[in-house]
Amino acid sequence: MAGLLSIERDGDVEIVTLQRPEKRNALSVDLRVELADTFERIALDGQIRCIVLTGAGTAFCSGMDTTQFGGDPEHRRRLVETSTGAFRAVGGCPKPVIAAVNGPALAGGLALSLLCDIRIASTTATFGYSELPIGIPPSYASARAALTPAVARYLCLTGAVVDSDEALRLGIALELCAPVDLMPRALEMAAAIARMPGDALTETKRRILLDGESSWGAVFDDEERTFREALLGDEPDPAA
Repeated sequence: MAGLLSIERDGDVEIVTLQRPEKRNALSVDLRVELADTFERIALDGQIRCIVLTGAGTAFCSGMDTTQFGGDPEHRRRLVETSTGAFRAVGGCPKPVIAAVNGPALAGGLALSLLCDIRIASTTATFGYSELPIGIPPSYASARAALTPAVARYLCLTGAVVDSDEALRLGIALELCAPVDLMPRALEMAAAIARMPGDALTETKRRILLDGESSWGAVFDDEERTFREALLGDEPDPAA
């Protein structure tokens, strides 16, 4: 499992990089475990004020590693647990998270970027729920966590993959950068956020999370329930 993420510190900013470039940073079981563990650790680290999440190579994240789907009940249970654990750790992180989207953010990779607070994109980035055409319902909850109802419905109902200019127009990305400028700009913004008064920053992020929980928490819970049922049938949820 080692090496599926790289972690670097830049002052009080933590840079978390998905490190499966040969798989377009697809979220394998082990990568999801490492992602959840890392964000849970960062949540408790008082020295870290902001996080930048990005991908190695030419993709941000191509989604779930579909080569690992299926298997026996124990493996399918692990698929469910690691998926919900990783997305909840990122989406529920008490520190501000900036996604530096360096390339395609597709399917679960789009959902991952939408769970971050801010998205800065390379001009080479693309965004979309590419799993819809093969019969997998996309995460509407993640879309509504960050996007207007019209844009969320457009992406979720059409499976459209949009380029960086369209992503900027639709509000998926806050701003665009040339590839060489992406990380410097993301780190510049992260440093500016990190300089904010600590108590005020913590309280602001708490309110962001509270808004998400009250507005879309039930939709996230429902998506997790249906995902669990699809993979595990009637097996009871141990967290229930």
